[in-house]
Amino acid sequence: MTSLLGSARGMAVGTVASRATGFVRTAAIAAAVGVGSVGGLYNLANTTPNIVYELLLGGILTSTVVPLLVRAAKDDAVEGDLFAQRLLTLVLVVLGAATVVLVVAAPLVVDLYTNGLSPDDHRLAVVLTRFFLPQMLFYAAGAVLGAVLNTRGRFAVPMWAPVLNNLVVIASCALFLTLPGVTPLRSGTITRAQVLVLGIGVTLGIVAQTVALVPSLRAVGFSFRLRTDVRALDLRALGRLARWTLLYVVANQVALLVVVNLAQDDRALNEAGRGYAAYVNAFVLWQLPHAVVAVSVITALLPAMSRAAAAGDTGQVRAQLDRGLRLTVAVLVPASVSYVVLGRQVATVVFAHGQTTSGQARFLGVLLGVFALGMVPFSAYQLQLRAFYAASDTRTPTLVNLAVNAVVVVVDVVLYLALPRDLKVVGLAAGHAASFGVGLVVCGRVVRRRLGPSDPVVLRTAVRCLVATLPAAVVAYVLVAVVERLLGRGWGADLLALALAGPVLLVGYAATAARLRVPEVGEAVAPVLRRLGVARSSSR
Repeated sequence: MTSLLGSARGMAVGTVASRATGFVRTAAIAAAVGVGSVGGLYNLANTTPNIVYELLLGGILTSTVVPLLVRAAKDDAVEGDLFAQRLLTLVLVVLGAATVVLVVAAPLVVDLYTNGLSPDDHRLAVVLTRFFLPQMLFYAAGAVLGAVLNTRGRFAVPMWAPVLNNLVVIASCALFLTLPGVTPLRSGTITRAQVLVLGIGVTLGIVAQTVALVPSLRAVGFSFRLRTDVRALDLRALGRLARWTLLYVVANQVALLVVVNLAQDDRALNEAGRGYAAYVNAFVLWQLPHAVVAVSVITALLPAMSRAAAAGDTGQVRAQLDRGLRLTVAVLVPASVSYVVLGRQVATVVFAHGQTTSGQARFLGVLLGVFALGMVPFSAYQLQLRAFYAASDTRTPTLVNLAVNAVVVVVDVVLYLALPRDLKVVGLAAGHAASFGVGLVVCGRVVRRRLGPSDPVVLRTAVRCLVATLPAAVVAYVLVAVVERLLGRGWGADLLALALAGPVLLVGYAATAARLRVPEVGEAVAPVLRRLGVARSSSR
């Protein structure tokens, strides 16, 4: 358990740096292209390579690569390297061919995810999509190479690599903002130079993120060689695992297809900043606590869980999973409550720059608060799925995921039809949150049948964390109301409110959690306290 916590802490430091620069990156993009129609087209184009990558290989790599690499490396270190080299060759060939085909067919790809675009909007979406599609190659290479590092206990470098990506994109946005152009930004008035800086800069960021892994791979002795004997991967066995993962990914993309088309349906709402760009930017901000905590824990858990599953030690798999859940809820419960209480202030401080107005940013904060309701269920659900992937079971996660995506589609469509026009995109965020509540319940029951009941301390930790958060949240809410009453709304007032209420909420939570004896909170913040020179001790 100590090694898990140490690995997760090391990765969390890298992930905090990544997400902190990602915070700036997100703000820079919003300042450059806004959250109106051009921002929506940018996000659509930038999402496209992710969609295609996930459909072709991404989900398969994420869910099966680490367990298979662990098994190959455990039996024979040399064979483990050969496996990775063959897999790298395969994904580059498959995605290289797909990139060529889809760059040509980009107009059809755009048409699939949009409806009723003006000629100027369609043209800009196609051009940006063609710039962004080559990112697929580097996503895939990064996934394989990152998995190689993870199986060798090198977790931190893959968590730090996105920092370079973020810095490249931030620099590109800064250059974009210096270029002459028409304000407000429109698809019919954006200049060729602006498109080139945006398209090339964002893709170069992904390239830099992948290349950043190379020194660490060389340090662990991994040799970069493309191999033609990819059949030695046992593609038939890989296919048996992948078919369920492919269905999992297809279900996700069908749900995404519904979300994108609904969010893009009303052109006037998109131009007002209440469409797809608003949804994506709020979603990116919402992901920050999950990425810092849950992704770090998941990445550290999966190799250990895979080894325990391979040895048939279900008790150890259950123990690892429970440990991860307790550490995760100890941080994500207050993070979720913070977004509900302070979401509008956070969004204004981050987004209200350049092409994004203060009013648009505050609406993003409303979306952020709705998304936050699903933060803990989402992260816990993702952790639970790893218990199946560790045992190379891709069928069960897929069946559970079908239920999750069915809830997304049904709730999104119902709320889209029922809610007032200005709040339709809020319904899409609510559908996302509701779906992972269902996923957590369903997946939890299946995990219980496979691994036995969870340690009661998991639920006790979650309840105590919520109880510890609420008093501080009430005080923070009152502080925000007082600042708004005295100073009104705006960037400066929201910054002051956030500066006052944020520390009150976090310190109040930590103090109350300590009195309630929630040791996971102390374990999560101990590295930060040590860096600040604060001595503390905790006992279980």
